[in-house]
Amino acid sequence: MAKNLVLSLKDIFVQFDGEVILNGIDLDIKDEEFVTLLGPSGCGKTTTLRIIGGFLDPERGDVYFEDKRINDLPPNKRNVNTVFQKYALFPHLNVFENVAFGLRLKKLSKAEIEKQVKRMLAIVDLKGYEKRPVSKLSGGQQQRVAIARALVCGPKVLLLDEPLGALDLKLRKDMQIELKQLQQQLKTTFIYVTHDQEEALTMSDRVVVMNNGKIEQIGTPIDIYNEPANAFVADFIGEANILNGVMLEDCLVRFLGRKFKCVDKGFKPNQPVDIVVRPEDVEVLSPDDENAQLQGVVTDAVFKGVHYEMSIDCDGFWILIHSTACQPVGARIGMRIVPDNIHIMNKLFPTADNIFIAKVVSCSPEENSIQIEIEGKNVEVKNQSYPEGVLLKITLPPQGVYIAGDGNGDLEAYIESVIYKGEHNEIILETDESKWIMDSDQDEQVATYVPICFNFEKATFEVIKEEGAVGNNEI
Repeated sequence: MAKNLVLSLKDIFVQFDGEVILNGIDLDIKDEEFVTLLGPSGCGKTTTLRIIGGFLDPERGDVYFEDKRINDLPPNKRNVNTVFQKYALFPHLNVFENVAFGLRLKKLSKAEIEKQVKRMLAIVDLKGYEKRPVSKLSGGQQQRVAIARALVCGPKVLLLDEPLGALDLKLRKDMQIELKQLQQQLKTTFIYVTHDQEEALTMSDRVVVMNNGKIEQIGTPIDIYNEPANAFVADFIGEANILNGVMLEDCLVRFLGRKFKCVDKGFKPNQPVDIVVRPEDVEVLSPDDENAQLQGVVTDAVFKGVHYEMSIDCDGFWILIHSTACQPVGARIGMRIVPDNIHIMNKLFPTADNIFIAKVVSCSPEENSIQIEIEGKNVEVKNQSYPEGVLLKITLPPQGVYIAGDGNGDLEAYIESVIYKGEHNEIILETDESKWIMDSDQDEQVATYVPICFNFEKATFEVIKEEGAVGNNEI
């Protein structure tokens, strides 16, 4: 039987000081579901939780609880409670009084409060701890008290904002299992926020992958892992070999310099695509095996407990392999990837190159250079000569964009994503009016601002007659 929707977010938009935090979020959550909001720091997941809890009002959009709009309801009037990372327990109260706090606000009878608190402490495995000061509890026990306090009033939805972040690794893994069992026992809808992919995959019925204020993909843990929507999701969820490729035709793709059969259809002929191959899906063969599609040299091999992680130099491209059989460093191996293990995705960037329109604002024939206008700034282009006022269509490859080492760039850009593509990092940048793609040997930090410059020696120029939209990749 299909479960009813308990919560819906419709076109939620939030910005702080002109910076967009949530950009048109749509999300439906079913009754008794365990849903995890997963993404890097600053992606908007905690802001989404605050909007659901009523701690923040969206500038645009609506929040529905069981089909009723609740935008105007304060937090204490919503059938929702929250567990925070730092627990927010009352240090002067013992375990019983911390859990009983919400029930006392409801003015329940002493007998009913005692009954409900003892029931909830038994559920979270804290029976007998009623009189213990919370300051004498371990981190895991304090977390259980916080969960018991949030659940004792019987909320329909429990919001959990990285509640395991302060625990050590072993306790965190144990609590993942306990939380899932608790959610199933109580049949309460859990909405969980984390940046830890393992937590999301372990506990969730569905995972909502977020990035830069938008939802990249919603799906079961298996779907998210095996069928990522794009390179960002593939890179964020588990380890992956992400490579540039070209879809030649249905079920046939080229990458790493050769053709591979695959199972994907519906792409345009010769369309640039992103390829994802998980490390465990690369089969290791003898280099002389007739089934070997690729060859490479083992450059690193590390034992990971359940498998060996090997780095392979495949003609200048680096391939990651997880295998139960270790090959020694320096060994030459063969590799095979069966069609089912090759996942084809649309590229994060809409074109292979940066394509934009710029107006020539001045020309200096004696210096053989021009000044063009990009997003309101004049940028010099050397070794080119065009009359003032001409509109140029400029095609600039990813290698023609770079970060200014001295801090003086043509534009300031926000690093939206960094994806390793086997031989270089593919970086997508956002400026005030455009997005840009850049290849780099450096591993830059996502969600930071950097000055960027353009190397127009790598560009091609075309004079156009009619004015178009001045923006990247709008031609």
